Amino acid sequence: MNDHITRIQQNIEPLRQQIIQHKVYSVINDLDDLKVFMKYHVYAVWDFMSLLKSLQNSLTCTSVPWFPTGDGETRHLINEIVTGEESDVDMDGNSKSHFELYLDAMAQCGADITEITRFTETLRKTGSFQQAFEAAGTPEKAREFVNFTFETIGTGKSHLQAATFTFGREDLIPGMFMSIIEDIHKHFPDSISIFKYYLERHIEVDGDHHSHLALQMTANLCAGHEAFWQEAENATIASLEHRIGLWNGAFEEISSREAISNSLH
Repeated sequence: MNDHITRIQQNIEPLRQQIIQHKVYSVINDLDDLKVFMKYHVYAVWDFMSLLKSLQNSLTCTSVPWFPTGDGETRHLINEIVTGEESDVDMDGNSKSHFELYLDAMAQCGADITEITRFTETLRKTGSFQQAFEAAGTPEKAREFVNFTFETIGTGKSHLQAATFTFGREDLIPGMFMSIIEDIHKHFPDSISIFKYYLERHIEVDGDHHSHLALQMTANLCAGHEAFWQEAENATIASLEHRIGLWNGAFEEISSREAISNSLH
């Protein structure tokens, strides 16, 4: 294992544990709670693809005429990850991106997808995140999360994007979260089968194979540049802090909903 990667993993472990043990998991007690959680989480599922495609754009040639771009191994790594994320298979064997699969999961359990759909449609038409957030009524913590992702993309620094992609995304589907989904699945098996499949697929594909590819990609991009490694660590810490913020937003909304519900009984 690369010494720089080991150092980053050690330094971010407290933040990783905050995410793995976050209190939001303990308040997902029924489908309505899960719907609130998904309303927040879907923004991370969506902007993940933009981070991924930004890396592909900078590390490979995606324009015509084509010319060899960058390092061959790094091209292979990012292209393989893109294939798995942008055109995976759903439960019926149909090719879909993980974002589209997540929308299917939301629809199946009765979660409202009009907010995220309005967000993406408005952004496609206007190119303005502010207008898209306003049109969709995006929660504040989700706005902050997406804004940070696109600030990282906007740096144009592939090593920063790779670090936040690797340490801030690929390694964050914890066993504790999976066990809670298993719990809900026992009570509502028909309502969250797609969501359960999404998580299991994410763990299988991203947590194992893709995380190794992403680590190698980050190591290739930072290489022997000490300044790059330090920037990568700083960006990773910021990305994990924004993930905690996103989870805090979901927790507060679920808790508030339950408090109102309890006061009515």
